Amino acid sequence: MSFQWPLALLSLAIVPIAILGYLLIQRRRAKYAVRFTNLDLLANVVERSPGWRRHLPAVLALAALAALLVGLARPQTSVAKARSHSTIVLAIDVSGSMSATDVQPSRLAAAKGAARSFVNQLPKGVRVGVVSFSTSAQVLAPATADRSVALAAIDSLEPGGGTAIGDAIARSVDLGKAAQKAAGRGGKRRFSVLLLSDGANTSGIPPLTGAQRAKKAHAPVYTIALGTPNGTVQQLDEFGNIRRIPVPPDPATLRQVASATGGRFFDAPNEQELKAVYDRLGTRVGYTRQHHELTYAFAAVAAALLLAAGTLSALWFNRIP
Repeated sequence: MSFQWPLALLSLAIVPIAILGYLLIQRRRAKYAVRFTNLDLLANVVERSPGWRRHLPAVLALAALAALLVGLARPQTSVAKARSHSTIVLAIDVSGSMSATDVQPSRLAAAKGAARSFVNQLPKGVRVGVVSFSTSAQVLAPATADRSVALAAIDSLEPGGGTAIGDAIARSVDLGKAAQKAAGRGGKRRFSVLLLSDGANTSGIPPLTGAQRAKKAHAPVYTIALGTPNGTVQQLDEFGNIRRIPVPPDPATLRQVASATGGRFFDAPNEQELKAVYDRLGTRVGYTRQHHELTYAFAAVAAALLLAAGTLSALWFNRIP
């Protein structure tokens, strides 16, 4: 629960002051009773003490006051609602560096597993497209609500080649626009891009050029840098010797892409972090938060408490607290 006017909660200081005042009044009443010198006569003329009943109406009235003061702060709650008319494009790096094993069992295997979980947890109405990129970018699955199409595309990913981040963004934007066009005038679909890469751009258009296309299309690009700075792959040199080639990710470029498009950057140095990132992204892009104000509910509770306090006081003591 959150509050539109949180400073109004300072008014709750009135409640302990009211409680203190009530306790002082009760103490003064006890002193007046002691002044009655003939205690035996007092016991005969005064009815049996009401005990806890004497305090219940006051407690209810104080609770009503607290509810009203909380209501002044405009409390509200938010509920996650599925985005049934949105499109998500998964852009997944399949360059040769994705075979590195610094992320177990390998970068690509971890990426495929996390992507499958992500697709399966999305709301049914959300369309998913898949773009793979290495030296170039290609569409493996059009944006569709058929999960089997996206899952089959993810399963088919194999590493090899360079890294064309800019081309991947541009191709993902084209895919998202196609989904918007297919929706027709009556159902324009929002779309966002989830781009995972483990290295620096080596071919195609510059990443920020692709980011500008996404920005123009109002498509946020959420970027994930997979891997660690210690990642390596093995390659044969011209003499047939095996060489270890460092393949660190390029978080700086991915951060710039996310910032330029209104998305967000995530770092995933291991499989657990990667799955956690996809879980957060699933909540962010697959659902929207709807806010419901609770002011009237708190006012209704306060009215009910006041009514209960007044009713009990009238029934038990023939007075209103």
